[in-house]
Amino acid sequence: MRQIVLDTETTGLEPRQGHRIIEIGCVEVIDRRITDNRYHQYINPERDIDEGAVEVHGITTAFLADKPRFADVVDDFLNFIRGAELIIHNAPFDVGFIDHELNLLNQPQNHIRNICTVLDTLVLARKMHPGQKNNLDALCKRYSIDNSQRELHGALLDAEILADTYLAMTGGQTTLSLGSVHDQENAQSGSVQPRVVELAGRLKIIKANEEEIKAHEARLAAIDKASGGKCVWYKEPVEIQ
Repeated sequence: MRQIVLDTETTGLEPRQGHRIIEIGCVEVIDRRITDNRYHQYINPERDIDEGAVEVHGITTAFLADKPRFADVVDDFLNFIRGAELIIHNAPFDVGFIDHELNLLNQPQNHIRNICTVLDTLVLARKMHPGQKNNLDALCKRYSIDNSQRELHGALLDAEILADTYLAMTGGQTTLSLGSVHDQENAQSGSVQPRVVELAGRLKIIKANEEEIKAHEARLAAIDKASGGKCVWYKEPVEIQ
């Protein structure tokens, strides 16, 4: 299964007011494993950026002056995400902006859902944690995801953080990786390539001996007595006539 964790940064909050995308960040996940495959692009929006937006992401109009327009990168972007499931936090915001950009270009596939399915992790988080804060920072804290580098929003950084958060929310990795000193050095340098250890069929089963079984039964009997016969794990020995 191919999933793309996606985030965007924009000139403002509302595409209907003429606001545009200025950064796209994508992280590929295949069969619940984050790959090294990324898509990252800054985009010249051909308009000024709202002051409030600059305070959020730190991207200025001057920085984007020599960057390509959305029309210049749209084919590469669509080819990267085509056929995948998009994982987005607060999906209506990002999808709305992408659709707006596609409409401006009169693209035949002017809705992103024509080429991708979309999973909104904000909706997922609200179902899992009703009544709690479910923004990305809150989820990182809840699932012990390191977001210490997130002083400002950034599309690729936020997509990478969301990828880790989504996997933690939905059950973690499908394989066990044991970290070595080499892995820790790679993690610090940002190029983690964990060693995957296949454990199937290698686990040694150690059964309790007679003494341990008797000690266990005695402990359950004591709990049963103290709880007035409510220990659900304890069954009195049955005498065979």
